[in-house]
Amino acid sequence: MEKPCSLLVHFDKGSAAMANEIKADLEGGDGPAKADAMRRAISLLLNGETLPQLFITIVRYVLPSEDHTVQKLLLLYLEIIDRRDPAGRALPEMILICQNLRNNLQSPNEYIRGVTLRFLCRLSEPEVLEPLVPSVLANLEHRHQFIRRHAVSAVSAIYRLPHGDQLIPDAPEFVERMLASEQDASARRNAFLMLCACAQERAVSYLLSNADRVAEWPDLLQMAVLDLIRKVCRSQNRANKGRYITIITSLLSAPSTAVVYECAGALVSLSSAPTAVRAAANTYCQLLSSQSDNNVKLILLDRLNELRTLHRDVMVGVVMDVLRALASPNLDVKRKVLDLVLDLLTPRNVEEVVLYLKKEVVKTQAGDLEKGGEYRQMLVQTIHACAVEYPEVAGSVVHLLMDFLGDTNVAAAVDVVLFVREIIETNPKLRVSMIQRLIDTFYQIRASRVCSCALWILGEYSLSLSEVESAIATIKQCLGDLPFYTVSDEGETTDSTKPAQPVVNSVTVSSRRPVVLADGTYATQSAATETISTPSIAPGSLSSTLNLRSLILSGDFFLAAVVACTLSKLVLRLEEVQPSKVESNKACTGALLIMTSILQLGQSSYLPHPIDNDSYDRIVLCVRLLCNTGDDVRKIWLQSCRQSFAKMLAEKQFRETEEMKAKAQISHAQPDDLIDFYHLKSRKGMSQLELEDEVHDDLKAATGGFTKDADDANKLNRILQLTGFSDPVYAEAFVTVHHYDIVLDVTVINRTKETLQNMCLELATMGDLKLVDRPQNYTLAPESSKQIRANIKVSSTETGVIFGNIVYETSNVMERSVVVLNDIHIDIMDYISPATCADVTFRNMWAEFEWENKVAVNTVIQDEKEFLNHIIKSTNMKCLTPPSALDGECGFLAANLYAKSVFGEDALVNISIEKQLDGKLSGYIRIRSKTQGIALSLGDKITLKQKGGS
Repeated sequence: MEKPCSLLVHFDKGSAAMANEIKADLEGGDGPAKADAMRRAISLLLNGETLPQLFITIVRYVLPSEDHTVQKLLLLYLEIIDRRDPAGRALPEMILICQNLRNNLQSPNEYIRGVTLRFLCRLSEPEVLEPLVPSVLANLEHRHQFIRRHAVSAVSAIYRLPHGDQLIPDAPEFVERMLASEQDASARRNAFLMLCACAQERAVSYLLSNADRVAEWPDLLQMAVLDLIRKVCRSQNRANKGRYITIITSLLSAPSTAVVYECAGALVSLSSAPTAVRAAANTYCQLLSSQSDNNVKLILLDRLNELRTLHRDVMVGVVMDVLRALASPNLDVKRKVLDLVLDLLTPRNVEEVVLYLKKEVVKTQAGDLEKGGEYRQMLVQTIHACAVEYPEVAGSVVHLLMDFLGDTNVAAAVDVVLFVREIIETNPKLRVSMIQRLIDTFYQIRASRVCSCALWILGEYSLSLSEVESAIATIKQCLGDLPFYTVSDEGETTDSTKPAQPVVNSVTVSSRRPVVLADGTYATQSAATETISTPSIAPGSLSSTLNLRSLILSGDFFLAAVVACTLSKLVLRLEEVQPSKVESNKACTGALLIMTSILQLGQSSYLPHPIDNDSYDRIVLCVRLLCNTGDDVRKIWLQSCRQSFAKMLAEKQFRETEEMKAKAQISHAQPDDLIDFYHLKSRKGMSQLELEDEVHDDLKAATGGFTKDADDANKLNRILQLTGFSDPVYAEAFVTVHHYDIVLDVTVINRTKETLQNMCLELATMGDLKLVDRPQNYTLAPESSKQIRANIKVSSTETGVIFGNIVYETSNVMERSVVVLNDIHIDIMDYISPATCADVTFRNMWAEFEWENKVAVNTVIQDEKEFLNHIIKSTNMKCLTPPSALDGECGFLAANLYAKSVFGEDALVNISIEKQLDGKLSGYIRIRSKTQGIALSLGDKITLKQKGGS
């Protein structure tokens, strides 16, 4: 067993020869030699050696030494040796040490006295301590503060021993008298802590009698005061609550930031009044702006988020103060600030918040910010969320954000175009200006996904004649001249691209390759793109306006199919708004020419990969549509698509509203709860803060705010039996899973008629679990029980196993007996909780995460939706696929699930199943995550649970 000690040094284990060398050095060496020998002896003891032969030598030759280093090492030696016999009594040899300790406590050297007093804090043998008590008490009045502060600690340690009140019965009175006259900060703190632990009434009396001077006390003592106030109020003793609040309020202006932080936390735990919460929130915000450490900022943001969950109405007033923390260069801090601000939006502050975020977006254009693209993406997502909840603010930011459609950060550009797509549907007043802005900036877009979404917007929301004509002209300009490539029999490369608008400079880039024609002759195939500098661009810079052409020539035929669909919609709408048939036919002919050129390019050998079947079928459909259009088909292309998008947005809003309602806490008060009518109470001497607190407490009591969430029935379900009923020792454990640790409360019952000595609970772990401390040895009387607590740290979301045994000794059996315990399996479900994310975010994470676990569907359930609900319930995940997408009976089902662990890990699940002819379900469940542990553990859980229906 490892032994507690203040010195932990690795040292190679020695031999008998080394022990003899140490003994010789102790007997004949001088001060430095003895010190070196003592160091070697202590290192051997810490590494498992016993060295019983050294004790008498040390008593004879080391105790008389006056060397300070030797005396300090002697105290370390006495701390780590076994000072008790197997029966639990102090060794007789320890009496030899008492005289030396007494001499040290009366030594004229302050250092010797101090280290000896500090050593006494770790002694627990009454036989050794009893003769030293008078000397310890005499040191309480020593002239040197170093000795007084350690003397108080020694008195406190002795008094808190099982029979310490018999050794120093008047310890609280001695310490209280010393505290009244003490001037040293550390000594006052130690004395006050002793009263808090051993005589709380005296500590409270001292605090209340000096309440006016607490703000002048040193910060060490102020921290102890705050701990006392928390402890007193936690014991439901709220008689002096008003005076405690006054003390805390006076400390809010203390110079120590640690004291100020603790004051804010104590104030919130003590009072729920809006004034108190507002003071705590302002304090956190001031610390947030004054502290430079990112970890401190994250902790403060967590505290503010906790206040937000309980007192949102009060926190709304500090939202602008929270936004100032965006000045931090750390992205994690920025992300937490933006998430917190989103939860504090109201119609009153949304305009200020959006204006501030707009300024931050402008700052990201400077280019000197580290990770400016990621920060800009977060800002765009936040502004998007603000505009969705409060559409009236969209007009002030949408035009600014559209400048970033061509952002080099593709994720940020995608967020912008999705924001534009949603706002243009929900805000009809902005459609005209947004369409014109999109047409003007379309040539800047370089990402295929952004181009696809922007083309869809142009096809759906270009309604007037001028908008339709501008959209068609823009698309043609970005495609360039047709055809996309030319074939020359002479082997020459020809330029097929002509400027579509006045230009300043142009550079043509051509590529060619030999091909074999149908008749067996050789020819050269070429493609050309033109780089054009338009007047809107700074002089001397070259920017390609042929973005669609370059993307299609790179083989992106999905984008080519989107171009064909957009042109079809624009031509159909042009036929409705254009009175001239000639112009309509001309636009239709141009669109058909573009589509056939794309098909020709896709079927040629110029590109390494031909056009895919889906894109080919889509473009051919567009060609047939323009050649022969019926009214029903026209209605589908021009109206149904937009109606489906509007329905999707409405359903998304409905789902978010339902989730918010589900999160709302439903509290119920018991019918026999006490009702305290504060109007009938005397208000004499009560401050405004106390009056507010009375009102708030009554409101919480009426709405069930004080109702405890703990359910005793659920606790009984978490009890695990560790041993059998026929074992001499019965043990069971209650497992409590916190975020980062597991607490095992083990109840051990001695079922025999004998006393169990040196009984120890030995535990070991498998997986990413770590035992924090080893439980100590106990002596268990016949037919008695003992509660043993063990703490286990968790470092990742992974299924782990805790196993071990109980070892004990009896007087009849010389050997140690062992009872093996049942294994405790830690479930991954205790660490993950349902979460939600955008579809784009889900797809990005799915493509990024490298760990995938593929589980085949093997279940007796024959209904697809029932199986999906069973997996959701078994894995504690959130289904991101909307209910409307799961409606109907088609024999197929595909859904995405998402959850987040307490360590911030993401768990992604995709379910794809099909109903076979025999009624059974087949398919796969794919799990992806950034870490291997969560993917494997979640897969094992699904494999175990998917067969049953419960």
